[in-house]
Amino acid sequence: MDILGFDLKAPGTPYKEFVLAFSWAVYTFEQYLGVRQYRKLREPNPPKSLQDIEEIREKFRKTQEYGLDKAKFGFVSGLFGQLQSTWMIVWDVLPWLWNLSGEWLTYAGYGTDYEITQSLIFTVTITTLLYFISLPLSLYYTFVIEERHGFNKMTLGLFVMDTVKGFLITGVIGLPIIALGLQIIKWSGDNFYFYVWVFMIIFNFILLTIYPTLIQPLFNKVTPLPEGELREQIEALAARIKFPLKKLHVIDGSKRSGHSNAYFYGFFKNKQIVIYDTLIEQADNEEILAIVGGSFGFETQPTLIGFILFQFIYAPIENVVAFSMNILSRKHEFEADAFAKKLGFGKQLRTGLIKIQMKNLGNINNDAWYSAYHFSHPPLPERLNALEKMD
Repeated sequence: MDILGFDLKAPGTPYKEFVLAFSWAVYTFEQYLGVRQYRKLREPNPPKSLQDIEEIREKFRKTQEYGLDKAKFGFVSGLFGQLQSTWMIVWDVLPWLWNLSGEWLTYAGYGTDYEITQSLIFTVTITTLLYFISLPLSLYYTFVIEERHGFNKMTLGLFVMDTVKGFLITGVIGLPIIALGLQIIKWSGDNFYFYVWVFMIIFNFILLTIYPTLIQPLFNKVTPLPEGELREQIEALAARIKFPLKKLHVIDGSKRSGHSNAYFYGFFKNKQIVIYDTLIEQADNEEILAIVGGSFGFETQPTLIGFILFQFIYAPIENVVAFSMNILSRKHEFEADAFAKKLGFGKQLRTGLIKIQMKNLGNINNDAWYSAYHFSHPPLPERLNALEKMD
């Protein structure tokens, strides 16, 4: 298989060296950005442009402490993930698991010519292995860091139930998608890029359609937003801007976390809005309106393994694409804020953004490089400055 100029079957193909070198280069750069951000999180005072806001002055120390805890966890989890990836590449863990999957397939009475079936066994095996390897970190983040700062609402039982549901959903939806995707790759050969791209677009379209109605309710209770002033105001706003709102929902996000959110989904003239109950608790109606209105050797070359290696080799391009998407997302966020202000919610958007940022202990003192590389949304000071310049 020839991927981006690398013949992965050819003796001496330096894909390991290439992947390891690039992987460690990216890791080193990201840690450098992390150190820059860590220094900002140790500063005693908020940005000058926000020092006159009483609520920020009062909670700045807490936002910094939460940010520092997450930054320290990020250093540990980042190093853990990097060492794990290096271990898998250097010690040929992927081919070992692939051969092991073939042995299990043979025990079941099938030959290793059933490549797609072997691929599915491999996927389940490596997914389960990686999950349990990273489980201590997940538990620590949820039940120590989030708990320490008052955000965790999950019990151990609920954590286990979510894990089981996640595995089942991944199996029911993910495995058939993987099988179909591999079949498309085998069928299309060297032209697989385009066909897989089209396939993923269609899959994502379907997933976006069924997630809110079929998958989300398996984890959270989603109910219609009760009749009342907030519902009437959102419906009136939707009518005013000719937004094709069909349904308004409230979700019990507080069942798992104290963080708040709101989002809309749907296509064409079937838009639906979902508001977290935590947002309703943390902000008043006008602020909610403003926020809603701004909204990887092998003796053989299995197809699945080739695709995994392709993902590793494609990483340089992927990083550039992700950075570009962040820039685009930030642009849209500023445009959404401007739209909310145009509707007359400038003051409410400002107070709502500040209130939600403080309730979620979101970082407000961010390093510019770190922010530009990692954040898909502009930091609070940038959004507030942009709102002021619109006057």
